Amino acid sequence: MDDNSVLSRIHGLVDEEHRLRRQLSQGQISSAEEHARLQELEEALDQCWDLLRRRRAARDVGNDPDAEQAHAVSEVENYLQ
Repeated sequence: MDDNSVLSRIHGLVDEEHRLRRQLSQGQISSAEEHARLQELEEALDQCWDLLRRRRAARDVGNDPDAEQAHAVSEVENYLQ
């Protein structure tokens, strides 16, 4: 996955987040449904942003960004801040 693909995925996830919030406000989905899907979206976004940062860092130090792969959600979500 190249940088543009990762960014496209990020934009798609953000668009879905906005759709969910609109559906909730229009009463089309319950808050429990919104919350469950938002959790998944946030995890996927964290994965994408992590991959994009690692690809850019690899490029900055002269390494192959294509060698970088997405880390598991469990790993990304447990990074120390």
